Amino acid sequence: MMNMYLLIYAFASIILLFQADLLAQHKPANRLIVLTDIEADPDDAQSLIRLLTYANEVDIEGLIATTSMFQKRRVAPETIHRLVNIYGKVQPNLLLHAKGYPTAVVLNARVKQGVALYGMEGVGAGNDSEGSAWIIAALEKPDARPLWVSVWGGPNCLGQALWTIQHTRSPEQAARLYKKLRVYAISDQDDSGVWIRKTFPDVFYIVSPSFTGATWGGITRNNAGADNEANSNDWIARHIQQGHGPLGAAYPDVAYGMEGDTPAYLNLIPNGLHNAEHPNYGGWGGRYELATPAPETRPIWTNADDIYAPLLPRAWGRPLVPDTVIYTSAQATVWRWRTECQNDFAARIDWTTKPYKGANHPPVPKLNHPDRLTVKSGALFKLDADGTYDPDGDSMSYYWFQYPEAGTYRGKVPFTPFSPNLYNMHTLVAPKVDSPQTAHFILKVTDKGSPALTRYKRVIVEFVP
Repeated sequence: MMNMYLLIYAFASIILLFQADLLAQHKPANRLIVLTDIEADPDDAQSLIRLLTYANEVDIEGLIATTSMFQKRRVAPETIHRLVNIYGKVQPNLLLHAKGYPTAVVLNARVKQGVALYGMEGVGAGNDSEGSAWIIAALEKPDARPLWVSVWGGPNCLGQALWTIQHTRSPEQAARLYKKLRVYAISDQDDSGVWIRKTFPDVFYIVSPSFTGATWGGITRNNAGADNEANSNDWIARHIQQGHGPLGAAYPDVAYGMEGDTPAYLNLIPNGLHNAEHPNYGGWGGRYELATPAPETRPIWTNADDIYAPLLPRAWGRPLVPDTVIYTSAQATVWRWRTECQNDFAARIDWTTKPYKGANHPPVPKLNHPDRLTVKSGALFKLDADGTYDPDGDSMSYYWFQYPEAGTYRGKVPFTPFSPNLYNMHTLVAPKVDSPQTAHFILKVTDKGSPALTRYKRVIVEFVP
């Protein structure tokens, strides 16, 4: 009998080593630790389910149960385990569609918890936890990739990790660890966030401190100009919850707002639009500017407005045309991508149950030139997406547009020919500038599969005198 147990143990060890080897071959650009006050609101479970469908795109190094202003004396790691175990049932099917999905065994080993105390009560001597120790261990790994901490509730577990580093490492060691850290917090849900930003001024921090007008509201709310059908209860039921396997069935109904925490990691998903190191570039998780709003004591990445005219479909002629109504808000930096973001999630839920040939997969945009260009005032340059393809053989639609808020040149650079839905040979004339200025041009490629999926290419052009 003992020999049988040894054989079983040896076989299990081989499987885990094989899994680790596969994950090493598929190394996402960003590492992620989530701090979640899961059970305070169903939206944390919603955001976690979406994240698990993208577990091949981001290296999930920790899922830590924490407190918040809405759940001050309780943490719920058991709910994280429950959802991870459901993910484990569909993980083999996800691997039919893309490499790199970790097993539930791997992710369950990364589920931790912080102290069941509110805010700064849980920061200081005697408040170390397995969660805060896990953050420190992740920062100290010999891994050059940044470590993102996605804060869905209160950040006091991160605060304790930073307090411990400050008190137990040399200033030089601590500085190296702070430099690797990236924080995105869904507003301030306890009093430790303000303390972290004040005490550790070198830590990269994205946050809309107040709930009022917060950027992340662009995913939860009915916004004028947005595709509000795509986050409706009916859409969620049809595309996620019903008839889409156990992970979709586990997606809870909305109580207060859909997935308010999801923007805290959306800009880490590689779709060609985002650059996580440059929050001012914009993407599915919003766009942010470096500012020092009162009462902050140092610059943080925070709310920034987009000026946006939604694209309207037409039955004849050019398929999409800009609306004549223009919207300006920080939330528009999120909701402007809602249709594409929601369709992508719906496709990932399909991946949990369908064979490869029965599901849709995103197109692969290509550029026939570098994605960074330097052009003199008055000179011609072109935008060309020749070589773009779709892995399923679907027909594709193209749309080029300038994203003025992402660059330093805010004027409009006209296309010649004018139509933005041609894939190649858009000729543009560099505007006259007195000093170097940048303009961002976005290629949006959408296939005609079901659901229709979109990927992007960003071309940054520097205009010089």
